[in-house]
Order: sequence, then C-alpha cells, then structure tokens
Amino acid sequence: MNRSAGVLLPVHSLPSPYGFGTLGKEAYQWIDFLKEAKQSYWQVLPLGPTSYGDSPYQAISSYAGNPYMIDLNELKDVGLLSKAEYQKMEWFGHPAYVDYERMYVHRFDVLRLACARLNENFAYNAFVKKEKAWLHDYALYMTIKILQGGKPFYEWPTSLRKRNTKALQRIEKQYADEITFWKKVQFLFFVQWEDVKAYANEKGIQIIGDIPIYVPMDSVDVWAHQDLFQLDAKSQPKSIAGCPPDGFNADGQVWGNALYRWDKMKKEQYAWWIARLKKQAEYFDVIRIDHFRGFASYFSIPAGETTAHKGHWEKGPGLEFFKVVEKKLGKISFIAEDLGFLTDDVLALVQKTGYPGMKVLQFAFDVNDPNSMYLPHRYPQNCVVYTGTHDNETTMGWFENWPKEQTDKAKEYFHITKEEGLSWGMIRGAYASPADLAIIPVQDFLELDNRARMNEPSTLGNNWKWRLTKDQMNKKLAKKIAHLVALYGRA
Repeated sequence: MNRSAGVLLPVHSLPSPYGFGTLGKEAYQWIDFLKEAKQSYWQVLPLGPTSYGDSPYQAISSYAGNPYMIDLNELKDVGLLSKAEYQKMEWFGHPAYVDYERMYVHRFDVLRLACARLNENFAYNAFVKKEKAWLHDYALYMTIKILQGGKPFYEWPTSLRKRNTKALQRIEKQYADEITFWKKVQFLFFVQWEDVKAYANEKGIQIIGDIPIYVPMDSVDVWAHQDLFQLDAKSQPKSIAGCPPDGFNADGQVWGNALYRWDKMKKEQYAWWIARLKKQAEYFDVIRIDHFRGFASYFSIPAGETTAHKGHWEKGPGLEFFKVVEKKLGKISFIAEDLGFLTDDVLALVQKTGYPGMKVLQFAFDVNDPNSMYLPHRYPQNCVVYTGTHDNETTMGWFENWPKEQTDKAKEYFHITKEEGLSWGMIRGAYASPADLAIIPVQDFLELDNRARMNEPSTLGNNWKWRLTKDQMNKKLAKKIAHLVALYGRA
C-alpha cells in the first residue's frame, strides 16, 4: 500500500429514501464525495443477506448479496418497477436508522414484482451458469427455509436437513418458480454491485471488503458442506466459536458459530476456502480478514455452554493455509484483523504472511500500559490505523465514557485543542502516524456521539442501524478532509 486514506461506511448506512442504503444514485454520490475528499479507499462491512440479529457478520450465505441493497429506483429505470409500487411503502420511522422489520415486511414484496418482470435473458442465464457453484444451493436453501417457517436448517425434517437427493428434487420440481425468484434477486444485486465497484475504481477508489472467519450455523454454507464442520449426526454443533473471559467480559463471548474441521479441509487443499476467497476477491479490491487470530489458534467451547469458561484453545491451520491460498489464487491484498487477545503464534503469523495488521487509537491510552502497541510512535509502516472500528464507540462517545486518565492522555499525546475538537484531533493523529493506510469511520468526521454507534458486541436489538443522511455529505466536509489528507501526505 502507498501512504493513503479511506473511510469506513457500510453500504446499509448510505442515504436512501427507502429505509436502507442501496447501490443506486447515493452510492455514486458517495464515491464522488470520497474522490473530492482525496480518499483512496472505501471500506464496507460484509455484503451478505442478514438473518436473526441483523448482523452482516452472520450472513445466510458467504456468496450472496443482501437483497435490501438492491436500488429500487434503478429497477424502475430498467422497467422492472413503477415508482408508485414502492413509494407508497412506509420504509422507516427515522431517516438516520434502519427499521429491519419494515425492510423484511415490504422489500421482498417489491422485489417479487420486479423479478416477475425480469426475463430470463442472456445476461441472466450467463450469471446463473457462472455462479452455479453456490447460487442454486442458496436459492434452494431460501426456498426450503420459507417452507419451513423460517426454522434453521438443523430443525428441518431429516430428508431436507441431510440433503436427500429425492427430497431436494421434489422441492426443485414443485417450487421451481420460487427457486428462480431467489436467483433473480442475486442477479439484480450483482448487476448493481459490479457497476458501483467499476465506478469506484474509475474514480481511483478501491473497495475494502470484510470476510468473517466463521459462518453462522444457520447458513447455506453449513447446510451444503456439513462434513467440513464439527457437527454431530443430527447436524448439531459439537463445539462452537467464541473468545475467552478477559478484562472486558468476565464470562467471555459465546458466538455460536460451528467450528471448522481443519484436518479435513487440509486434505482437500482448503478447496472450500479457496472458492470463498476467490469470489470475495472478485467483489473487492482488498479483503480484511475478520478474527485473523483464528488461523493461528482458535477458541473452542463445548456446544450448549452459555459462557466461555469451559472453552480451550485449538491449533489453527497456520501459515500453510495462506501458502496454499497464494499458490491457488496468486497475490490477494489482505488486511489482517489482529485485534483482541494476541499470543506469540498470532503475532508470528501476521509477520510471516506480511499482511498489514490493524491499530486502533482507542486502544492506545491505557495508563497501565505505557508501551502499548497501539501508540502511533510504535507503529510499523505496514499497518492500517483506525480511530475506531464498527465494534467500537464513536470517538466522541469514547471521550465521553472512558476513564478520564485515558482520555486526558490522548488529549496530551495528540495536543488536542478545544478549537480543533476531540474527534478531529484523533483523526489528525491517525493521519500523522507512520501507518501506510488510515481508515476513519464516517461518524468521526461528523463528530457524532454513541447514538451513531454501529455495533456493541454481545448485544442484540440496537445494532447495525445507523445511517448517514444526505445533508451530512457536503462539499465543506470533503474540503476539510482533503486538506488534512494532503497535509499528511496521504492524497
């Protein structure tokens, strides 16, 4: 990476009159804003279709796109919808927050109208052929899930849960139109995504995507590849993912994701992962690998436990995995999310791969750790600095809620003045650091408090909702950002 800057903004947080950020006009305007602000990168969160809890890190499929992100105005422009068909819907209660219930109730009704009018033309048929390795399983899974009242696959009748050939053939024959609907939805998503990505690249903006290390239990990935996960004969997990107790959480975290059978994956030359990464490398210019430490060693918790106390560490696939990836796919630009509990094996793996790791300014000012690796004067060039991530408080929220001795230390370290403002002082500190790339959540440019926080880990119900409003994306802000970018040699 050259010395550069970028902004973290999930697609769902883009402005939109229809309740959810989409791949329409506002996405192009956002890219123009990034260009004007002299940014080189747009970092997004995972793009997959979400389920219970609305987390993009718990997507139903590793390959599919989120149907909510399909822009309705663009469907109107190509003759698949009339404006009256979607303008009459009440899409949100507040323009700055997603109402997921309204999305679920209304969006698919509108998409069904559009897909009914979409002819199975050359482009659609070519897409179905190109994506057949995952697309049919996804469409079949979504169809059965609806027939089963939304139940997770491990609660389906045995014939469907275990993918009995005759049982699946009956579904394919009886519900062919429904299966086609889900394929058409993905076609519409990727037509729009590819156009947005091409426009960003034309403007000199690269897109950083995010790949979760784990997939949720209730996903087409687990259903279609049960032999690659630590499951019992009833498709229930034997062990689940999480992280151990620490100073932030006395009980640790229990994520509930099924763990991989790395031994079997190794015998297959990591074919499942190779296919997954190959597709993500088509979607994005750079891939941030979430929970990178899990490739060195991962925390295994017995299924059924509600805390992480009985968990233990297991050895991950290590450097060999990344050697196989490079051999099969060539050089891919990765960022290693190396946050959290870091042991020597994790630090060694990051160093041996050569991938840039992450530094978060909010972690730097623990008064009990004067030599924190998150202090900018200790950074190597080969890293990515953030004021905070989607899992952190906003910078303004951090200054408000964290111990005064830590926030005072940050003010002194960066010589932050009242005139400059707390958030902009931290942004300046990130830009001035040695890190090759500085990524700032858009909420920090806007000096927003925790009402704009994206996610609070280990909580449900109030996450992944915040959205940018159109008036917040203006030329004055772009000019201010561009000045700071140029000042610190990141243009």
